[in-house]
Amino acid sequence: MNSDILLKAANEARGLAIDAVHACNSGHLGLPLGCAELGAVLFGQCMNVNPDLPRWINRDRFVLSGGHGSMFIYSWLHLAGFDVSLGDVKSFRKLHSKTPGHPEYMETPGVECTTGPLGQGIGNAVGFALAGKMNAARFNKEGAEIFDYAVIALAGDGCIQEGVASEASALAAHWKLDNLILFYDSNDVTLDAMASVSQSEDTAKRYEAYGWDVQTVTDGHSPAALAAAYDKARSAKNGKPQLVIVKTVIGKGIEEVQGTAKGHGEGGAKFADKAHATLGLPAGEKFYVSTEVREFFAARKAAQIKNYNDWKARFDVWAAANPALAADVEKPLKDAMPSAEELMAVIPAFNPEKKFATRVSGGMVLQPIAKKLDRVIGGSADLYGSTKNYIDGVGDVSADNYAGRNVRYGIREHAMGAIMNGIAYDGYWMPSGATFLTFSDYMRPSCRLAALAGLPVQYVFTHDSVGVGEDGPTHQPIETTSSLRLIPNLSVIRPADGEETAAAFASAMSRKDGPTALILSRQDLPNMGSLSVEARRNGTLKGAYVAKREQGELKLILIASGSEVQHAMKAAESLGEGVRVVSMPSMNLFDAQSAEYKESVLPAACTKRVAIEAGVSALWYKYASTVVGIDRFGISAPGDMVMEILGMSADNLAKVAGSLSA
Repeated sequence: MNSDILLKAANEARGLAIDAVHACNSGHLGLPLGCAELGAVLFGQCMNVNPDLPRWINRDRFVLSGGHGSMFIYSWLHLAGFDVSLGDVKSFRKLHSKTPGHPEYMETPGVECTTGPLGQGIGNAVGFALAGKMNAARFNKEGAEIFDYAVIALAGDGCIQEGVASEASALAAHWKLDNLILFYDSNDVTLDAMASVSQSEDTAKRYEAYGWDVQTVTDGHSPAALAAAYDKARSAKNGKPQLVIVKTVIGKGIEEVQGTAKGHGEGGAKFADKAHATLGLPAGEKFYVSTEVREFFAARKAAQIKNYNDWKARFDVWAAANPALAADVEKPLKDAMPSAEELMAVIPAFNPEKKFATRVSGGMVLQPIAKKLDRVIGGSADLYGSTKNYIDGVGDVSADNYAGRNVRYGIREHAMGAIMNGIAYDGYWMPSGATFLTFSDYMRPSCRLAALAGLPVQYVFTHDSVGVGEDGPTHQPIETTSSLRLIPNLSVIRPADGEETAAAFASAMSRKDGPTALILSRQDLPNMGSLSVEARRNGTLKGAYVAKREQGELKLILIASGSEVQHAMKAAESLGEGVRVVSMPSMNLFDAQSAEYKESVLPAACTKRVAIEAGVSALWYKYASTVVGIDRFGISAPGDMVMEILGMSADNLAKVAGSLSA
């Protein structure tokens, strides 16, 4: 170890962070300055990466959970030789730069995941680590381990305080993810005040109670101590994830604010010139990197490329012996996903004489899809018996069986969402997870980040309305479907029966550029079999279609989704000629269609339109002049009775529609 050059690199990385934040008058200096020596050790000595191939499948994954400290990762990616130039560093937080305010997936080479909301990165790291264990179980052979990477995360007090971190950390220990190393930047400071104002727990004991190995580095600015802690954690193959508590000085290098809450944000940037002198950087020269540091990291990069080439030679031998596995592992997930039409082809038609809850239909549909697409993982927050999304015949993921494909998350919805994102970021497996729709709010931040990052994950949200019944208003999600529809790039599909459910799952499992929420019923629903199976499935893929065409001149359009389509069909019969029924399982899919298609379904000339859905009414006014909805909380009673009382019936729909003026 060359501690001198690592310390020099640490101070120059501090200078890059100070200058970048000073240049844009925005950003967070505390973490980049306080953890600079850790960055030097990780990127300058310990981590196994290839900067020229940032998505190499056996790279060590680094997750900056404290994403507000983004200049930490940008500085070290630049110094380590990734495609992050000094110009990119100088463009920190500027429009369309590679260095946005918080790290964003696929925006910056070397950034593994989108972080910023605190605690998410810890959940993502657990997902990465679980994916690593599952990758090894599928692909490694005796004497030929092509997957042996570590997952390293850096988190601060804010991340550790968040509930999602606790949920995910408990699962990491339960699953014995000893490929996970979490560095805890314990600087005793949060944004508002010293950490003692809001916490007094013994974090080490808490993590030991989870089942982690814990060590503490009392001098977080000693490269030797940090490297020794890393080596101990990396070599500890004992079934325990590793927590390394690192005591640091927040904002180190800016004497006016270091060690205080003021050191968290940009408050120290105004002392940039003095800090340069304190750090031993040339006066008046911004964004300075010495020749010695450049040469050190050039040599380090050459050594890493040699390590990669050695691995590639082993991989080629393994690939020759396992050609089918090799073809699979090198194919990105988006290229491995069949089209929706291919997936629908393997799903048998439903018996039109039988009723199924769409949660049950979903479970039936999932089986042939998961058989065809064996990267699909099922998951549930302790509700497989209710959500019906258990994949038959593939076993459970556990510490004893990483080859399984069903993940039991326990009652940890938020961790489930964050871990699913980590699995998807890793790039091979396609995660899905289920809970009751009303509990989707527990995991909403993870859903939002999946949409932002364009991750192909699927949410199976069952018990979708007041039809839940006796469990009452706490479990009757009248507002939740609409709130999910407001998240950009989240596809939301609420099918009416088995055939629409088949298309909904096919749409979700073929989507390459974002997540999908499948909104499914608890109660049985009839088959809306007025059209062919093909027409109804294809119509669902387009978000809306004419489920019942009017006789004679079009006078009225009834629009419905999910369990209310049956009521629209019956109401149309009672209202007589001139009434069209449109099933609209997905607003976002319909909105993405051509103007011609949308006109064919909802002709502009027909302004007399009534929509019905067992939920809040507001969003439906985009398509209808009148809405039969539920703009209040539900009640505890049998589901069919609640539906009737709250107006979710064919009779009430016909009454409302019939009262409209021609």
